[in-house]
Amino acid sequence: MINCEMGSEGAVIENLKPIECVKEIMGVFGNYDVLVKIQSTKVDEIKQTITTKIRNIDKIKCTTTLICSN
Repeated sequence: MINCEMGSEGAVIENLKPIECVKEIMGVFGNYDVLVKIQSTKVDEIKQTITTKIRNIDKIKCTTTLICSN
């Protein structure tokens, strides 16, 4: 779940699209601006994607992560 600067949702979504582990992206209204579904069989790959790729995108203010397993 991502909070970004006002009006930057479209740019953030475009920057998320090329990231390999990203499977779904949705702009939403409410407490968060963008929801992103990341999928990998390796927890380290998920952590790396969040910390080095997603959180470094310009205009992202903060992220909240929920990890689910099957």
